[in-house]
Amino acid sequence: MSRIALLARGALLLIYTVFDGSPAVSQTVEPACLAELLVKVECVESASRHLSPERQALLHGAAELIAGKLTVGRPVGLNFICTHNSRRSHLAQVWAAVAVHHYAVDNVQCTSGGTEATACNERVVCALRRAGFSVVAELPDAKNPVYLLQFAEKIPPLQLFSKRYDESESPSSGFVAMMCCSEADVSCPVVLGAVGRVALHYRDPKESDGTPLESETYDARSDQIAAEMFFLLREVRMLLAPTPD
Repeated sequence: MSRIALLARGALLLIYTVFDGSPAVSQTVEPACLAELLVKVECVESASRHLSPERQALLHGAAELIAGKLTVGRPVGLNFICTHNSRRSHLAQVWAAVAVHHYAVDNVQCTSGGTEATACNERVVCALRRAGFSVVAELPDAKNPVYLLQFAEKIPPLQLFSKRYDESESPSSGFVAMMCCSEADVSCPVVLGAVGRVALHYRDPKESDGTPLESETYDARSDQIAAEMFFLLREVRMLLAPTPD
C-alpha cells in the first residue's frame, strides 16, 4: 500500500474516531500516527471491540478507576509492572501511550517498571518495529540500552529501558499499578503510591524464545495487549464524555 493511501486511511480513521458517536475528551485534533503504523492501529481498534466478557469486565473496572481520578482533575499515571521490565510491561506501556493519543485522553502518563531491572528485550523491539513503530537504540551495545520509540511525527519519542517500578523515572504517587505478570503481582503485595491496581497477567512470550514460533508469539502478545489498551482508553474516554441534558 502506498504512503498516500496509508495517509488517506489514517484521515478516515481519525474521522471515524471523532464522529463514531463516542464524544471525544480533548478538543484538540491529535497528529496522526506514523504512516507505517496506521494499518496496525486500525486492526487493533477493530480487535478491541471483540474481547472476552471477562477481559472487558476487568478493563472496564480499571477504566472506572482511571476516569474517577481524571474527573476530579487529578492526572493519572499508568505504571505497567512485571518482574524484569523486559517484555510485557514495555509492550503495555507503548500501546497504552498510543491509545491515549488515539482517543485524545488528557492527563494520563504511561510508564513501566519491574521488581528488578534487566534490559528491554530485543525481541520486543523487533515486534514493535514489525508493527510499524520507529525504534532506535542509544548506545546499542550497552547492557541496558535506551530505545527511542516514535509513533507520531510531532510527539517526542518514548524512552524504553529496564528499571525498577519505584525508580525516579516512574511516578511516586497517584498512579495505577497495572500488574502485567502474576509473579510481580505476588511479589509486590503493596505498591507504594498506587491509588489502585489491576491484575492484567499476560502470558510471557519468553516461552517461544529460540523457537520457530518466536516472532509469531511476540506479535500475538503485542496485538493482544494493544487491543486491551485500546479498549481500556476508549472506555475511559466514554466515561469522561459529558452526558446530554
